[in-house]
Amino acid sequence: MTTTTLAVLVPVLPFLGAVAGLLLGRTAPGFVRPLAVLPTLAAAALAVLVAVRQGGGKPIVAATELTPTGSVPIDLALYLDGFAVLAAVLVGLVATCVQLYSTAYLREDPRYPSYAALVSLFTSAMLLVVYSGDLMVLLVGWEIMGICSYFLVGHYWETEAARSASLKAFLVTKLGDVPFLFGLFALAVDAGSFQITRILGAVASGGLDHPTLIALLLLAGVAGKSAQFPLHTWLPDAMAGPTPVSALIHAATMVAAGVYFIARLLPVFTASQAALVVMAVMAAVTMIGSALAALAQDDIKRVLAYSTIGQLGYMVGALAVADRGAAVFHLLSHGAFKALLFLGAGVIIHAAGTNSLSAMARMDGLAKRIPDAYWTMTVALLALAALPPFAGFFSKEAVLVAAEHAAVGETELAPTAAGWTVLVAGLVTALITAAYATRLWLMAFRGRGAAAPDHGREPLAMTGVLWLLAVPSITFGLAGYVLDDWFDGHPLTPTAATSVLGIGAALIGALVTYGLWQRASAALARQAAGARPAPGTEPASVAAAEEVASAAQAPEVAEVTHEHPGVPTAPAADPGRALLGPLHRHAEAGFHLDAVYAALFVRPVLAAAGLVRFLDREVVDTYVRGAGAAPRLLGTLVRRAQTGNVQTYLSALLGGSVVLAVAVAVLANVNAGS
Repeated sequence: MTTTTLAVLVPVLPFLGAVAGLLLGRTAPGFVRPLAVLPTLAAAALAVLVAVRQGGGKPIVAATELTPTGSVPIDLALYLDGFAVLAAVLVGLVATCVQLYSTAYLREDPRYPSYAALVSLFTSAMLLVVYSGDLMVLLVGWEIMGICSYFLVGHYWETEAARSASLKAFLVTKLGDVPFLFGLFALAVDAGSFQITRILGAVASGGLDHPTLIALLLLAGVAGKSAQFPLHTWLPDAMAGPTPVSALIHAATMVAAGVYFIARLLPVFTASQAALVVMAVMAAVTMIGSALAALAQDDIKRVLAYSTIGQLGYMVGALAVADRGAAVFHLLSHGAFKALLFLGAGVIIHAAGTNSLSAMARMDGLAKRIPDAYWTMTVALLALAALPPFAGFFSKEAVLVAAEHAAVGETELAPTAAGWTVLVAGLVTALITAAYATRLWLMAFRGRGAAAPDHGREPLAMTGVLWLLAVPSITFGLAGYVLDDWFDGHPLTPTAATSVLGIGAALIGALVTYGLWQRASAALARQAAGARPAPGTEPASVAAAEEVASAAQAPEVAEVTHEHPGVPTAPAADPGRALLGPLHRHAEAGFHLDAVYAALFVRPVLAAAGLVRFLDREVVDTYVRGAGAAPRLLGTLVRRAQTGNVQTYLSALLGGSVVLAVAVAVLANVNAGS
């Protein structure tokens, strides 16, 4: 088969698997798991073959007109460059791991058939986005992912948290999609085509009349889809869905789509210096704010969710300094270790029976109960903290190097302001990232208290996937040395300056966090022995106990198929409180952005809706009711005259006749007298 044919099959196979799974889910349940895993696995294998054939060389382009429009045509087109084929391999790998993992994780779930079909459809939509060479076809995959995320995040629809989170994810991303759609239309009108190759040609020849407007409109859609400030608030709440769904969304599909889109059309954004500065500021605020929020979360999945937002900020920052190679390199690296982190968190939740880090911190020996998750998550957290030789170090360094080059004016495409903004924010975020990664590891695996429950080893379908993902989390960083041609042909190797700064920041964050954890543990030990608690310890302890109680009721805990003892609710050693101080309460609440949005948008809209309802019911309906009341009254009077008594009718007829006769006589006399 030709490379083009193979590329067409890559998104088609998961789509067919999704359709077959939905059709056979109830009539032939034995086929559900094979239909979930095998088409996705085949798509991943074909994606690898396509990547090998493309080889990082000249892009492979194929197009056929899908439908005439009378103006700008819509084509069914493929555009396979180094970025596209590598991104497709990531999507296929993570989706296969998620499907395998889910066969064990959701083995008792009665809605598993629909879940597996939606995951396959989600995968197919992302692969369509990755391979598409036409923006309208790309938009189809873009919107299908939004629908799939709505159903998957709301998988536990019996709970209010899942219902609210799915609706919030859908509405916030759609809020960004409205200007995104206008931006696509404006771009197509200026370029005369929806095809990516023609758009890039028009940009190169200066054919865009409104580059800044187009870039900002498109950036709004990317902010919604890739959870960037100020449209990032949906992603932490989306943790109400199953953990494998979180892994898929965070590592390889929905949130990666926005970054990938900008990388595809980066010349459109570099045509406007103002747009790049806006992008850099957005990335900087996202990186630092999300890292601080991650440091304050008690739910292990919310920590990882805010981590994803921050890492996406790194990718957007790389694009803001006009280096899509660094952005996609970090996207691929992050996809591997973030999928590992979420799937490892699922194993921890299964073993501990809670999402709460504070509860885990009160369990002794949890690491020994789940050694596979312990070792693989340690690898993933080291990659997240960007320590060498793990993959996250090399990809994050590539971003910092790109920002450094822009800051010192070594690139003409990006303004120096964008370079300095991304560089400073990236270094600050590196320190905080290492801090919350260390905090998560200490609280999850170095707890002190009652013995953790022992349920034996977790299923091979879950632990085997963790070790598979650990391989790229360790080794993929070396890709920057051997895959130059796949990343625009320029090296992605770290420099001495950024390496020293990045590693130094990470070590400071990790060591300070460890020291504060040791101090907090000692303070709790003294408190347990009857010593007087340190000033400020008691309020934090009470708050921690409340957090544990709420996190223990997370809907996903119901998926655990073995019995657990009661979740500990005693206070736990949390270095995040000491690190953040008075900022902790605000960071824990996401800096109250949801409250701000509720005050600025939700409540006014609800008030306006209440006013419209009042006017409709009390004003408009009053006129309608009045128009009907008069005929009803007349009908009531006439109905009373219809007694059915013939004598009454004759009397009325006679009386009327007499009245008419008298009236005629009177009128005749009047006329005669005049």
